[in-house]
Amino acid sequence: MAVLEIKTAGEPVLKQIAAPVQKIDKRIKKLLDDMAETMYATEGIGIAAPQVGVSLRMVVVDVDGKRYDMINPEILSREGAAVDTEGCLSCPDLFGEVERAEKIHVKFTTRYHKVKELDAEGLLARCIQHEVDHLEGRLFIDIAKNIQKGKPPQREGRVK
Repeated sequence: MAVLEIKTAGEPVLKQIAAPVQKIDKRIKKLLDDMAETMYATEGIGIAAPQVGVSLRMVVVDVDGKRYDMINPEILSREGAAVDTEGCLSCPDLFGEVERAEKIHVKFTTRYHKVKELDAEGLLARCIQHEVDHLEGRLFIDIAKNIQKGKPPQREGRVK
């Protein structure tokens, strides 16, 4: 595994709509592992392939010690609304308030070729929505209010 370079705001790959993964092979599985290592090394709880320069529909999320490798994730439904502070590995030293659905239902393929569906709420739902936004070429700063410089207030499980 390897820690990859994180692309920052202004890089064209972050504004592209990512392509679907057509075949899950050793290269894709290695990329998922490298993405996870990069996320852990930077103390994030989620990372999308475009953030490491690869325009494919893949995200890795780890909230409360449970890692999800999601290939071609699709949010099927959203419910409720909640505002919370977010940061992003691709927008270092910026944070702001983002409104997102409180609960979501997401469908994705695992690294083992299994199609799964997941009901998520709270921080897990927020993190998945944040990462799926990356796959659509959208950064949190495109939708955040009250954007500030510096480090966000310390809180367990901050979305990065």
